[in-house]
Amino acid sequence: MSLVLPLSLPRVRSLAPLLSVPAVIAVLALPSGPGGEGGARPADALSGLVVALCAIGLVRQRRRPLTPTAGVVLGLPVLGLAVAAAGAASADAGITGLGRYLQVFVLVPAAVLLLIRDRRDFRLLAWTLVAFAGWQGAVGVHQYVTGTGASYQGEDIRAVGTFGATDVMGMATVVSFGLVSALGLALGRGPVRQRAVAAGCAAALVLPLALSFSRGAWIATAVTCCVLLVLSGLRRALRVGAALVAAGVVLVGGFGAGTTPLQERIGSIAQVTDAPDQSVVDRYTMWAAAVDMWREHPLTGVGLKGFPDYRDAHASLALSSASDTEGAGAAFRRQPLLSPHNMYLLVLAEQGLLGVLALAGSWLALLVCGLRGLRRARGHGGGLDCALVACGLLVWQLVDFAYADIGGPSTVLTAVCFGLVAWWALADGGAAGTAPDAPAPAPAEEAAAR
Repeated sequence: MSLVLPLSLPRVRSLAPLLSVPAVIAVLALPSGPGGEGGARPADALSGLVVALCAIGLVRQRRRPLTPTAGVVLGLPVLGLAVAAAGAASADAGITGLGRYLQVFVLVPAAVLLLIRDRRDFRLLAWTLVAFAGWQGAVGVHQYVTGTGASYQGEDIRAVGTFGATDVMGMATVVSFGLVSALGLALGRGPVRQRAVAAGCAAALVLPLALSFSRGAWIATAVTCCVLLVLSGLRRALRVGAALVAAGVVLVGGFGAGTTPLQERIGSIAQVTDAPDQSVVDRYTMWAAAVDMWREHPLTGVGLKGFPDYRDAHASLALSSASDTEGAGAAFRRQPLLSPHNMYLLVLAEQGLLGVLALAGSWLALLVCGLRGLRRARGHGGGLDCALVACGLLVWQLVDFAYADIGGPSTVLTAVCFGLVAWWALADGGAAGTAPDAPAPAPAEEAAAR
């Protein structure tokens, strides 16, 4: 069976708004500028277009917007965000921070949820994530082999894809999303050829993920893969787990993936308390500073975008305040540390308990609804691959948020993934039961087909 889905003319026309989402992902493939400084990027502007197209479609088709459950789950973070924005140090900081959080956790996920019409649309976006991860991974491996990546221990070997040295987590995030999506598609109950291709893609993405030298992404991916294997069935988990261990031995021993820098990076995971490197010291120091900020402002935090302003007053002298970045086409520069690199602590510091409960409550509701839909999918056999992809993406993000926060070009991709999760949890498997792969067309589409 071909991986290319046969599309009729009405189907192509109905896909037009959805194709704006892969367009956002495609724009992310454009190389970042040498500076790599913050601010709105082309992908951010295109994500706004996705939201606008969704709104226009709702008005033209007179479709019902979000269900009450979806409205509550996706709208819950707005409460904490509004209060934190009002408490920001300046109006500009409040508006900028509010816009970013709404983009990532509310507007873009809601738009993606509404643009996905059925599971074929979902799978199209999942394969888009896999393809984008493959492209970024190929660029990253080339950077490692040719010594043109970001600087790591004095060598330009760190795989960063097209994201540049100022966003070393970008490629790792993209490749992780692709690997998790491919594994979910492989563990589903689709055609054998499709599952085999997905399994091959997942295996191929392990190498660029390793060469990203991102410990947080490694941990999140390992945890997520274990969760997906268990959710797909215990016997399958044991079989696939044994195969992965064997593949890991071959990868490390036979293909040279176990080079000295990589071995040292893996070993450093267990040395975060005994002999931590400066990056770990900086992270722990900023975590402590975030907790200290929260203790002074427990309910509403210090306000959106307030962490950099309060950092030095709460951090110890162990903090280096900036990290060195170089390579991948960029000159040496000191990149200031403006966040604690922990999403939960960032929200706690800037939004207080109110923000944490609202945002984490939304994520927990998505997880519960998604897992409920996965249980139903395992029962009758429909949409299991979609369920595994959605739950896997959410689990990965929730684990990774313990080591990272929003920021950089890849944040737009995070918003898209939350949209995929929201569709499964709130529109298909979790809240509305298990819908068929191709629902009946709307009256307007039937008229167009005639």
